[in-house]
Amino acid sequence: MTIADPYRWLETDAADWVRDQDDRSSKYLTALPEHAWFTETLQAILASPRTGVPQYRAGWYLVLRNDGSQQHEVLHASRSLRELLDGGRVVVDPNTMDGSQSLANFSVSADGRYLTYGTVTDGNPRLRYRTIEASTGVELDDVVADGKYSAVTWLPDNTSYLYLHDTDTIGGQLRLHRLGAAQSADPVVLETTSVVELKLSHDGEQLIVQLNESTDQRKRLWVYPVHTANGTSTLGDPVRLIDEAVANTRFVRISGDGDGGRGRGGGGDRLVLWTDLDAPRGRIVTCTLDDPAFTDLVPQGPHPLTAVHAAGDGVLTVALVDVQPPLELHRADGTRATLQLTGSAITAIDSAPGRDDIIVGLASTTTPTELALVEYSSGELTRIIGEDHGGFVPPAITVLRRKTADREVPYFLISRRDLDHDQPRPTLLFGYGGFNSSQLADYRPGWPAWLAAGGVLVIANLRGGGEFGAEWHDAGRLERKQNTFDDCIAVAEHLHLTGVTTPAQLAIHGHSGGGLLVGAMLTQRPDLFAAALPSAGVMDMLRFHLFTIGRAWIPEIGSPDDPEQARYLLAYSPLHNLRDGTAYPATLVQTSDHDEIVVPLHSYKFTATMQQAQAADEPVLLRVQRRIGHGPGRAAAAIATEWADRLAFAAHHTGLDPRQG
Repeated sequence: MTIADPYRWLETDAADWVRDQDDRSSKYLTALPEHAWFTETLQAILASPRTGVPQYRAGWYLVLRNDGSQQHEVLHASRSLRELLDGGRVVVDPNTMDGSQSLANFSVSADGRYLTYGTVTDGNPRLRYRTIEASTGVELDDVVADGKYSAVTWLPDNTSYLYLHDTDTIGGQLRLHRLGAAQSADPVVLETTSVVELKLSHDGEQLIVQLNESTDQRKRLWVYPVHTANGTSTLGDPVRLIDEAVANTRFVRISGDGDGGRGRGGGGDRLVLWTDLDAPRGRIVTCTLDDPAFTDLVPQGPHPLTAVHAAGDGVLTVALVDVQPPLELHRADGTRATLQLTGSAITAIDSAPGRDDIIVGLASTTTPTELALVEYSSGELTRIIGEDHGGFVPPAITVLRRKTADREVPYFLISRRDLDHDQPRPTLLFGYGGFNSSQLADYRPGWPAWLAAGGVLVIANLRGGGEFGAEWHDAGRLERKQNTFDDCIAVAEHLHLTGVTTPAQLAIHGHSGGGLLVGAMLTQRPDLFAAALPSAGVMDMLRFHLFTIGRAWIPEIGSPDDPEQARYLLAYSPLHNLRDGTAYPATLVQTSDHDEIVVPLHSYKFTATMQQAQAADEPVLLRVQRRIGHGPGRAAAAIATEWADRLAFAAHHTGLDPRQG
């Protein structure tokens, strides 16, 4: 079968075409009467002070913070949490660099002497690691380039660390770097095509290497003994504890590690793991290097166990109960304590074996960060930071729950408390539905602006996500991906049926895999929406695997090289299901020219094809941000511009006048 691809030339020769498209889109967007309001509002939101979640590392409390005037977050440090919350000392400020760099991660040596931080440039995912003395900020003459994915892992000798080196494969080379040595001399510990995650046991005697193929959730798990003698750490041969990827299994801690128990290395120690093996909602198990058979520590419960953290002498768990995240402490003596945080999304948790204090980061749709301090021993929870937006204070919101009649697909229905719902309102529907990712009522800079303007926000929990465990994820992947789209259609229809909104007032937005969702909605049910806002979407399902890391998505999406999988990929591929003479909603396609995750050619080809096919008078626009990647590392100004364009377009085409509130 011959499949037309008339805009393939945009994969390699798009510069002039993109420049023309973006210029025309910029003029259209800035002329919208709603654009000035959203620009001013987004700038005010991003000009407000904001903070990340503090982390305790080797005697230091560290946090990423922005005072509201900075383009990129700044790393602060202090010896106490109170001093850090009061300000702390600036350790790394990427705003003083060349303007193209942002801070991606950091790691501290076990003795607290050194801090290594990774930066990215122009959104390029390749990392450059630099090391400073944590107490003085003095930078060492030691730079490691072309790192990948994550922070370095310091070894117990405090003079060497492990990092993943990019080799243009999905995996890479796990290398060992010693301070002062040339990077070219770094020995390769492991070369693999798998995605690598590293965890060092609290006592520093075991390195746990988690390996999974591409975006497949199932993992292998190897354990390397770490030997430290005469001031030098080395790795022994690995014990391949799990060498067949049959389930999603993650290391949590070694039982007793960090609290005076055994935790001293060797085959008899019990590893604590989270797994969905024979437990689609997750359970916590133990095993040893000598006997890998699992023994339940916390059996599978009625709700999906989405995260487990080592804390004190036990673990802290996060479950999703009807997509709300209560915390539960499981202590070594068998006692438990449940901490209810209903209505918030947990953004990060900082805890460790032997530590009594647990720092929990929370967010809502209008508040980027609140902080809570939990005492592991008592279970006492104290809120220590609750933020607003300075001069721009969004109204309070109400989170409602709705379910469709036949599929019971939940979604969050969010609006200002002062708005009545006696008539349909302009509504923005957001969804993702893939890669086991749970969509909560959390914070994005555009949400408070849309709500303040008087719009209704809907966040859908679609099959393919992780909101209800492995079975929910599996129900929306590979040949079952159409279920994700059917769920989104059901939510949109339910919004119309219940009078929340109408097709003339409903916009849909999604990013990355959510951009694919929007593309599928445009081609399958364009009648449901007045506006569509796909961002960095995967639109060409027959060629996605040929560019950058696209092939990593095959375990989730399927392979176009497999005839059977190509059949169902073609059936929903947004690019290939656009039809000439169809009336499509007003559409704003957004992407970034340095995106190496979802390359922008997807958006280019989709836009060109849709412009050719459009039979309605509604616009089909392409907006391209420059020198920016897929997501993290964006400057505040770029974030404000992107959201202002998006929300002004959505408001204009759904009838929302933000000036009237």
